[in-house]
Amino acid sequence: MEIFRSYGFDKTLFLATLILMVIGLIMVYSSSGILASEKYQDSFHFFVNQIVVAGIGLALIFFMLPIRKQFYKNFYFIYGLLFLSFFLLVLCLLMPALAKTNRWVQFFSLRFQPSELAKISLILFFAHYFDRKKEKINEFQALLFPLTVLLIFILLIIKEPDYGTALLIFLICSIMLFIGGVKFKYFICLGIFSSALFAFYLFQASYRLDRIIAFLSPTKDPQGTGFQIIQSKLAVGSGGLLGVSIGESTQKLFFLPCTHTDYIYAIVGEELGLIGTLTVLFLFLIFLWRGLVIARNAPNFFSQIAAAGITLAIFSQAMLNISIVLGLGPPTGIPLPLISYGRSSLLCSLFGIGILLNISQRKKNIIRKK
Repeated sequence: MEIFRSYGFDKTLFLATLILMVIGLIMVYSSSGILASEKYQDSFHFFVNQIVVAGIGLALIFFMLPIRKQFYKNFYFIYGLLFLSFFLLVLCLLMPALAKTNRWVQFFSLRFQPSELAKISLILFFAHYFDRKKEKINEFQALLFPLTVLLIFILLIIKEPDYGTALLIFLICSIMLFIGGVKFKYFICLGIFSSALFAFYLFQASYRLDRIIAFLSPTKDPQGTGFQIIQSKLAVGSGGLLGVSIGESTQKLFFLPCTHTDYIYAIVGEELGLIGTLTVLFLFLIFLWRGLVIARNAPNFFSQIAAAGITLAIFSQAMLNISIVLGLGPPTGIPLPLISYGRSSLLCSLFGIGILLNISQRKKNIIRKK
């Protein structure tokens, strides 16, 4: 039994989300204005697209908040979302390649990246499955089905190719297995199998190896594979304590690629300085704190697992992106949640946060005996 407090959602988490989005919108315009002017003859092109999706995402959150029924716990909703993600991932591979990849499904002028939806659908699927099988979760037969589903999704995403997202999804689901109470012995087997799988696909593409080599020694090829890492560090370092001020970045003048997507945190460092980068990091830490509090206080096992999964998915992706920008990891092409330009990423992140906020309104109904 539970008590539902309508609009009694976690205000701190919601405020952290809003501030991150506002910072993101400012930095998307600042980092993409020149590129948009040259490519689309409209400096507001990326900004307008991002703010429209931000509005849709916020409307979706406020639509989900007053819903008393846990629609995201419904069997048909979860498996419908899972099948939709699977269908769209398959459809991606049939679409014409864009930038030598098949990561998007295109409907007229709209593009959607199904791997972003796959993160949320897999989190809900794992939470639902663990809730149903919690008494038998450490039996091999019980683990076989969710791990098979996970393997299919990972193979489809690697095929796009999107190695970084596939690895991130594997890490998120592994954390959910741990939270769900799976014994350590299964992680040993899973670790051996997954290491072999990811190593196999790592060596299948030479550019992936080049990225690792560039990460280990970026100065070895400063004009080639190490260029992006060096320019990213230059952007962050040149900002100093307070930054060069908004709009004054030089690295966005086609020195650093992907400034409005994968490397937007570098432009935050250049224009807003150490204060700006630490502010963003602090907001994500607040997001982690409040998300885990919501998970701990959730009224049932499903909600606890789902809330923890959504929180850790967004936070771990943010930390991975920040690490790459600072040269602490090889480039993977993963955006910074709520800040980087990317309509699919922003919409799916806000959808997940809407579920998280809905869970935060639910409390255990403790009946005290007289």
